[in-house]
Amino acid sequence: MNYARLLTVQDISCVGQCSLTVALPILSACGVETCILPSAVLSTHTAGFTGFTVRDLTADMPAIAAHWQKEGILFDGIYTGYLGSTEQIGYVQDMFRTLRKEGAKTFVDPAMADNGVLYGAFDMTYANAMKPLCFGADVILPNLTEACLLTDMPYREEYDEEYITEIVDKLCAAGAKTIILTGIGYQPGKTGVVVVDGGRTQYYEHRKIAKGCHGTGDVYASAYVGAALQGFTPYDAAKLAADYTVRCIENTQDDASHWYGVKFETAIPELIDMFRNRA
Repeated sequence: MNYARLLTVQDISCVGQCSLTVALPILSACGVETCILPSAVLSTHTAGFTGFTVRDLTADMPAIAAHWQKEGILFDGIYTGYLGSTEQIGYVQDMFRTLRKEGAKTFVDPAMADNGVLYGAFDMTYANAMKPLCFGADVILPNLTEACLLTDMPYREEYDEEYITEIVDKLCAAGAKTIILTGIGYQPGKTGVVVVDGGRTQYYEHRKIAKGCHGTGDVYASAYVGAALQGFTPYDAAKLAADYTVRCIENTQDDASHWYGVKFETAIPELIDMFRNRA
């Protein structure tokens, strides 16, 4: 296996399985040295909890990056998740320019919207600021809502393949290189991933579990990035990440008390086996 050094920039929700508390263990299980730059620290995530605390670390981000530059620390890849402000987006763009080894890949999960609406902390100014970050990255991993925001397309709950093709074409025309478009289903009981790379479009379909879990987007993106840094093709990495995420949801379904996240830890042995079986 490759031993790559990755930087991931996103928040820490101390309780609630999402963002860095998901990314760090999953990427480590993929055999990737995972360095972190927290954008904020929250006592819990914001979906279902009340009275949570938030410590914004925006002001610390440029000083941390400057220290790494002084020490000559560079990365084989940079992966961003939830970013709290347009200012943080700007800092990440600087890091893409200054903290990458030659040939290093950049991965952006826009993490700003779902089910047709922006997350509560964001507005269209933020969505528009996300466009140059996404279109300057090597790989983007939007869901359908985020892809619509990036392309100024109307969001539809019901759609066909022609609609998805139009969105993909607009993403490519805007500069997107490799696109991993998640949560795309064309028939009942199924969902999947549209993978666009090198002018070729592929689709991986899998079972849709009716009851979703918070944080599965972070699980998916982290598993994808880990596989990509181990040399998987975009399609194979997308398939591995989808299979792993489905297993994590399956392992959580029967526990009503575990409403705040997904039991991704229980499926890590299977994730490791996916890499072993490939070898």
